[in-house]
Amino acid sequence: MPELPEVITTVKELSPDVLGKKIINVWTDFEKMFKPSFPEVKRGIINKTIKNLTNRGKRIIFELSPSGFLVIHQKLTGHLLYGQWVFEKNNWFPKEKNSFLADSDNRFIHILITLNKGQIAFSDLRKFGSFTYLEKIGIDKSLSDIGIEPIDKNFTFQKFKEIILHSRGKIKKVLMDQTKIAGLGNIYSDESLFLAKISPLREVGSLKENELKELYQSIKKIISLAIKTQGESISDYRRPSGAKGGFDKYRKVYHRETCPICGSKIISAKVNGRTAHFCPKCQK
Repeated sequence: MPELPEVITTVKELSPDVLGKKIINVWTDFEKMFKPSFPEVKRGIINKTIKNLTNRGKRIIFELSPSGFLVIHQKLTGHLLYGQWVFEKNNWFPKEKNSFLADSDNRFIHILITLNKGQIAFSDLRKFGSFTYLEKIGIDKSLSDIGIEPIDKNFTFQKFKEIILHSRGKIKKVLMDQTKIAGLGNIYSDESLFLAKISPLREVGSLKENELKELYQSIKKIISLAIKTQGESISDYRRPSGAKGGFDKYRKVYHRETCPICGSKIISAKVNGRTAHFCPKCQK
């Protein structure tokens, strides 16, 4: 699933291409991704201009003029692309055949938003993504339960410590709770815990203050590096250009076989329904 670095990369790289553009049409072959319904979303966004593009946690928010918001959650395998497509042989293909958009992981296009110049496509293998149209009062309510982002200036060590002290369960579970810290998912929680040398199976109540400080700093470092390198593309995520992110060469434990520090076999374990990857020797 695209996490905070991938979402921020998408917003940053998509903005120059779409801001100030008018939405002319919307196509889909899977209306279930639209909320409250495809006709209502289409009616809400057609002939409106994209005024601003931001994010809140893992959600991408298109602010429209004169009113309304399109909120996109890419979920497990979705990603937004920008370019031009043509419909051939019952499928969408990029006009530029030799571009990054022709990457096979960009071929699962189920939504196409046509602008007065260019198109925004949503490629989603599993079709879990969601496109929601909201007015101002609706968006405030829908975003109210999202936690603080690791890049927020208010995400201080004291704030992080407060979150942990008011939580229960294994530290991996707490880090991935979007109502507590927004944007951390499987990849960056694993990588942060490895950098801090803390096992994802540790109960939060067992963590000492020096360990919390190390974990806090590790989260900041990992997220900053992932944003700088434009995200992780080990799975389906691609940047709006269709190109891969560059974080992969910095990935230490997530879906790795051996620890880069001690050579031990990387262990995987289920934590709250998600798989944690860690080194049993380096992480205690």
